[in-house]
Amino acid sequence: MKRIFEVAPWHVTTHEFKPEDKRLQESMTSLGNGYMGMRGFFDEDYSGDSLPGIYLGGVWFPDKTRVGWWKNGYPKYFGKVVNAVNFVKMNFEINGNKLDLAKDTFSDFCLDLNMKDAVLTRSFVVEKDGTKVKFNFERFVSVAQKELSVQKVSFQNLSKDPVKITVVSGIDADVRNEDANYDERFWDVKQINNDSVIAQTKPNDFGTPQFTSGMQSNYVTSMEETNQNVSDLATETTFETDLKTNETGIIEKRVIVVTSRDYNDPTSLVAGMNGLTKKVSEKSYDELLTAHKNIWAERWQQSDVKIEGDTEAQQGMRFNLFGLFSTYYGDDSRLNIGPKGFTGEKYGGATYWDTEAFAVPVYLGITKPEVTRNLLMYRYNQLDGAYVNAKEQGLKGALFPMVTFNGIECHNEWEITFEEIHRNGDIAFAIYNYTRYTGDKSYVLNEGSKVFTEISRFWADRVHFSQRNDQYMIHGVTGPDEYENNVDNNWNTNYLARWTLEYTLKVLKEVSPEQAEKLNVSEDEKAHWQDIIDRMYLPYDKDLDIFVQHDGFLDKDLKPVSAIPKDQLPLNQHWSWDKILRSPYIKQGDVLQVMYDFIDKFTPEQKKHNFDFYDQFTVHESSLSAAIYSVMAADLHYEDKAVALYERTARLDLDNYNNDTVDGLHITSMTGGWIAMVQGFAGMRVHDGVLSYRPFLPKKWDSYSFRQVFRNRIVEVTVDDKGNHFKLISGEPLEIQVNGKPVTLDSLQTS
Repeated sequence: MKRIFEVAPWHVTTHEFKPEDKRLQESMTSLGNGYMGMRGFFDEDYSGDSLPGIYLGGVWFPDKTRVGWWKNGYPKYFGKVVNAVNFVKMNFEINGNKLDLAKDTFSDFCLDLNMKDAVLTRSFVVEKDGTKVKFNFERFVSVAQKELSVQKVSFQNLSKDPVKITVVSGIDADVRNEDANYDERFWDVKQINNDSVIAQTKPNDFGTPQFTSGMQSNYVTSMEETNQNVSDLATETTFETDLKTNETGIIEKRVIVVTSRDYNDPTSLVAGMNGLTKKVSEKSYDELLTAHKNIWAERWQQSDVKIEGDTEAQQGMRFNLFGLFSTYYGDDSRLNIGPKGFTGEKYGGATYWDTEAFAVPVYLGITKPEVTRNLLMYRYNQLDGAYVNAKEQGLKGALFPMVTFNGIECHNEWEITFEEIHRNGDIAFAIYNYTRYTGDKSYVLNEGSKVFTEISRFWADRVHFSQRNDQYMIHGVTGPDEYENNVDNNWNTNYLARWTLEYTLKVLKEVSPEQAEKLNVSEDEKAHWQDIIDRMYLPYDKDLDIFVQHDGFLDKDLKPVSAIPKDQLPLNQHWSWDKILRSPYIKQGDVLQVMYDFIDKFTPEQKKHNFDFYDQFTVHESSLSAAIYSVMAADLHYEDKAVALYERTARLDLDNYNNDTVDGLHITSMTGGWIAMVQGFAGMRVHDGVLSYRPFLPKKWDSYSFRQVFRNRIVEVTVDDKGNHFKLISGEPLEIQVNGKPVTLDSLQTS
């Protein structure tokens, strides 16, 4: 664990600059507004190690998959988020000498991410060739005007003599992706002038769209504009000012960013960009910032989680919610939640099953239902791609991709592309989860029934019948525990396949005759599905009374994690892949993931036996792991373990638990803090349409409170040393259950 930021309720702040932690700082101070975002890299050039990155929602490139052995069905390309044209670039000279914190002497350094207002600031005093100048940087990407990026830089002369400050600011298309197969640029500049760049992603051989982006800058400053320089790849404007002792200069840079996702042709894109630039140029900096802050205030008003008595836990929770909101707030149904969001390039930046399994439960509780419905529509709109994925494997129905931008599988690891098919069940579960939580059946009985039907057709073709055992089985899969590949009868996968078929048959009984006709499920199909349900093999060990993760798991050398020398952890950074695959060690919940999904369908004894068994082998080297185990531990009244696992999931990136935050934040796992608290500590469940709680207060906390959206109401829950308090903030009266007893909410309630 490495902590490089100070602990505070609303801020992520450091007063130290260590070059070896530069990438960590960049990841942790990333900004985003759902439309675009950027790592917290410096505005000015930095000659040391850094990972500058700006990313635009829905803009990507199909980089050719490069393997020495090609297999039928293998994804033809690896989809990756494209590092956008650098529009924040601003360089500074002091008496003609360029500022570079990798080389310069400086003091009073402060880097601060204000999570409440979503503003990043940086300040320092630099001493250079006998001069002394204080710099202050401020940056935000507006949630009030999604296409707007704003920077404000001030510089104060602390020297005895006058100082000339030169600012060279521009838009630079000479950018690359660090993870590219080749060291090529992904952008071709189509048009460039004094204040704008129009660039298009390079042509590709896979029939995927090319994207055009336009960036136009506008400045507000009293500095003198002295030069314009336009090259093939960049446009620069130079400003100069002479500062007397203690005098301060200021420059604001506003950039409008548009893409072809919102404009049909280059002419309309340029017109849209010009119109937005004019619109924002008419407003002051304070007006732009206030509009941005007001929307963030509304978001926090509805979804803030307050923790008293533990500032580390409070900071972790807000950092997680901030990362989620910066990535996705449901404004665009064409977008989804990438595992790195706008904070890095790893994993390609595309959609994973994380959205359905981890993000949907949180968004159901903190936003209006339309946000989650957009996430479900995203998958429905990509059914055509899911048909292609199944066909590539020689199977019927739909196989939703493990990784995608457009519905077509685009991951470049075979064990995930071919084998991690539990994602089909996770996507089906998300529809069920939305339906039971919101009470809204309009999706499941229409678009959702189509998704269920096509997934069921896939499962029915993917299983095989074992004559020897008189049961259906699924061989050659990878479960959520990616430290085991190509296993037979992964319990998680088999359970989800059986459940999906069972729930699909239930849905088909409720759809309208018109929808049933469209789905065209024959009676023979239904009978076959029911036979699979009745005779699906689910590995179980009677002596241990556990569901066995897969055939052969119990034949491994079952030594607990405690037997591993600490200097060999994390395993994925010390052991060979072969050694990991042969070990019993579990990357993340597998059996326990399904038990969490259907937590009320299992007996207390089943939950206890399975948790106690699998917990001892789990290394939590997936960012998604700790939250699930925290909820299960809380359900079993293992309160100390539940709290410890909450701390791990809430501060995963802030404390760099897995030593991999340099690549970017783990956005989808930022759901973990909310899940662990609300479903774990507060014991929130939905039973037959009734919201229920079984809260407890962690020993080291004084209190916690949160607001939860549920069926057109907002409920406020507070747990402190005096008891449990429930308040209906908005909506009609609601009957809930608290510790198994009914409570009607129409005003402040305490139980």
